[in-house]
Amino acid sequence: MTSKKLVNSVAGCADDTLAGLVACNPNLQLLQGHRVALRSDLDSLKGQVALLSGGGSGHEPAHAGFIGKGMLTGVIAGAVFTSPAVGSILAAIRAVAQVGTVGTLLIVKNYTGDRLNFGLAREQARAEGIPVEMVVIGDDSAFTVLKKAGRRGLCGTVLIHKVAGALAEAGAGLEEITDRVSEVAKAMGTLGVSLSSCSVPGSKPTFELSADEVELGLGIHGEAGVHRIKMATADEIVALMLDHMTSSSNVSHVPVRSGSSVVLMVNNLGGLSFLELGIIANAAVRSLEGRGVKIARALVGTFMSALDMPGISLTLLLVDEPLLKLIGAASKQMVLVLERVCATLLGLEERLNALDRAAGDGDCGTTHSCAARAIQGWLKEGPPPASPAQLLSKLALLLLEKMGGSSGALYGLFLTAAAQPLKAKTDLPAWSAAMDAGLEAMQKYGKAAPGDRTMLDSLWAAGQELQAWKSPGANLQILSKAVKSAEAAAEATRNMEAGAGRASYISSARLDQPDPGAVAAAAILRAILEVLQSQDA
Repeated sequence: MTSKKLVNSVAGCADDTLAGLVACNPNLQLLQGHRVALRSDLDSLKGQVALLSGGGSGHEPAHAGFIGKGMLTGVIAGAVFTSPAVGSILAAIRAVAQVGTVGTLLIVKNYTGDRLNFGLAREQARAEGIPVEMVVIGDDSAFTVLKKAGRRGLCGTVLIHKVAGALAEAGAGLEEITDRVSEVAKAMGTLGVSLSSCSVPGSKPTFELSADEVELGLGIHGEAGVHRIKMATADEIVALMLDHMTSSSNVSHVPVRSGSSVVLMVNNLGGLSFLELGIIANAAVRSLEGRGVKIARALVGTFMSALDMPGISLTLLLVDEPLLKLIGAASKQMVLVLERVCATLLGLEERLNALDRAAGDGDCGTTHSCAARAIQGWLKEGPPPASPAQLLSKLALLLLEKMGGSSGALYGLFLTAAAQPLKAKTDLPAWSAAMDAGLEAMQKYGKAAPGDRTMLDSLWAAGQELQAWKSPGANLQILSKAVKSAEAAAEATRNMEAGAGRASYISSARLDQPDPGAVAAAAILRAILEVLQSQDA
C-alpha cells in the first residue's frame, strides 16, 4: 500500500520543500528557473572559493540546510532520490562565478548519477573558463569486499562541507581546499542500521523486514543493506556496528583503534524518535570509550536523512588538532569580539571597583573580570558555537556559573532571553528582537526600569536605537548610534536617584559618579562595535 504523505503533489515535492526553506530564511535565495538555493549575500564572497553540493531530495536537512557562512555557498537539488539536472548545476556554478569568486569546488556523494551530472557540469564550466574542481565523497563502511563503484557517499559528507567551508572562509585556494578535503575523506567511515525501510512519496516501501529483523549497512535511498540481523538491544546493535566499521578485514573500514581521536556523528535517518537517538548516542560513546577511543567531538541529530526511515547511522572521522579546529571553526569575527570584550573588562577592573565603592561593596570590576577570565578560559578549550543562539546560551550558562552576584544573574537572564529570537533568523531585525527580549527579561526579574541608575540604562538606550534595524536598509551605522547612546546613558546615571539594586539603599547625595554596571555595559557595546568596524573596513 502506498504510504500517506503531507504533500501537494508527488511531482512538486522537491520544489515545494526548497521553496519553503528559502521562504523562512532571509539568508537564502532561489536561483530563478532552477532548483538551486544560494546564499543571499553572494557579493560578500568575492575573492573566496565557492562551495556547491547537492543531490537528490529526501535527505533533509542535507543539503540546503548547510548553506551559510563557513559552510556551503549553495546547493542544487534533484527530485526525491534523483540526481540534479546538469543545466541547474551549471547555472549555479555560473551564478557564483559572476560575483567574483576565485573558483568553485563541487562536493559530490559517490553515486553514479551524481558523479555523471556534476562531472558534466564541471567540464562545461571549465570549457567556459571557470575554474572548477570536484571531490567525490565515499564514506560507506558497509562493504567487506571492494566494489567497482566504490564506497557510497553518506552522512560523513556533512563533515566535508564543514571542513571545506572553514578553509574557504579562511581564504584558502581552490587547489588547497580540494587536496585537503580529499585527504580528510579517506579517514572517515559511516554505517547505517534501520528497523524498516523508508517510503518514497507515491510509492510503496523499498524493502520489507520482519518484526525481529534489522537491516545493517543500508544506504540513504531506501536500498537494502549488506546484512539482516536479529533485533537486539541498542548496546548490542551499536557494538556490532562499530565492530563492522573498524574491522581490518573489512576493506571499507575506518582504522580506528585504541588511542585514536575521533569525531562521532550519530545521525537520525529521519524516523527515529529522540528517545532512541539519545540511547544510541549513549551506547556509542560508552562503546568507543571502552575501546580506548577519545571522542574529540560528538554530534547528535538529523544531518542526512532518508525520508522517514526509522534508523541511524554512525560516522567516525579520525582527527588531529588542526582538523579539529576546522570542524569546530566559528566565525573569526565572533572570537575577536569575545576577546576584545574580555580585554576591555579586565582593563576596567580598578575603575569599576572604584565606582562601585560609592554605591555598593566595591566588587563590580572584580565580578566583571571574573566573567572575562571565564570566557577566556572557555575560548582556550575550543572554538565557540557558530550559531549565535547557541553562543549566547553557552555564555549565559558560563556567566551564571562563574560571574556570580546579581550581575551574573542579570547577564545570564539577558543572554538566555536574547538567544531565543536568533534561533530562527540572524539578520539585523532578529538582533534587534534579541535585544528587546533580553531587556524584557531583565526588567521582569530584576525589577529595574530605565532611569533607576542600573546597567539597564545603558542597554535600554542602545536598544532604542537598535529598533532601526527592523527597517529596510539598516546597517552598522545604527550600532554606532546605539553605542553612543549607551555611553551617554551611562554618564547620565551620575545624576539619577537609584531606584533599584544595592545603590537604592544609599542617600542620593553620595551618588555623584556613574553607575559601574551601566559603564561596564556601555564598554562592552563599544568593544563589539570596534571589532565589527575593524572587520568591515
